[in-house]
Amino acid sequence: MQQAVADLVHLLDLESIEVNIFRGLSPDEDRQRIFGGQVAGQALVAAARTVDADRSVHSLHAYFLRPGDPAVPVLYEVDRIRDGRSFTTRRVVAIQHGRPIFNLAASFQIAEEGFEYLDEMPDVPDPESLVTRFEEWKAHGLTDEWAKRPHPIDFRYITASPFNRSVPLPPIQQVWFRTDGELPDDPVLHACLLTYASDMTLLDTTLLPHGTGSMDGSLLMASLDHAMWFHGPFRADEWLLYDQHTPASTNGRGLASGRVFTREGRLVASVMQEGLIRRAR
Repeated sequence: MQQAVADLVHLLDLESIEVNIFRGLSPDEDRQRIFGGQVAGQALVAAARTVDADRSVHSLHAYFLRPGDPAVPVLYEVDRIRDGRSFTTRRVVAIQHGRPIFNLAASFQIAEEGFEYLDEMPDVPDPESLVTRFEEWKAHGLTDEWAKRPHPIDFRYITASPFNRSVPLPPIQQVWFRTDGELPDDPVLHACLLTYASDMTLLDTTLLPHGTGSMDGSLLMASLDHAMWFHGPFRADEWLLYDQHTPASTNGRGLASGRVFTREGRLVASVMQEGLIRRAR
């Protein structure tokens, strides 16, 4: 396993410090606040640690309440709301400095048969035909230590990258992604890594109609809420297509949706997110 991927897996391996209470750390990076996908992924780990192994997560709904402090650990308190015959529900509150910074509700379900319909995957280029994220950064002069070091998630843009958004564009963004290394055969880990990665490009989609992108230093952007629905098994270390669309931006907020497909074309997750997008004051 590539070291950056191993570090991310370790980041999601929470410490159990009491019944229903877990502790998570942040990577040693120069960040002003904790990456939202990290908190969401760790909170889902905490919830899953209290659920029987025969039940898989099928949905989660989360609110980002306060910026997370990367210099101190995060405590995750799990409330075992319900254990039913088919469904299990958990609520998780992430706490720092005595205050909640994040709230998650997650539902788990035993596998069962039923009606079956899934959207078809759009026709897109293969990931091998696209430049890597580092090649994209290098082409635009981003060659500092942070850009050059290995990163755990390999993203490859099909539509315009954040460096090429000086004019208004259609409200659609498509990327291939996977972990940059093989993962253990643990469905919970793959779901948590997808949750982590799902927060990395989605809010950027809301900027496409406005002729700007996340590389614009005058913007203030932050996730406000995040929801996911899981439709079937997948591996986060195999290529996944993230097909994203923004239906609206208004009142300093942007809304974006995403569909995640396996390379074989099976829809495995749906995502919605609203975030803050405003000019810095």
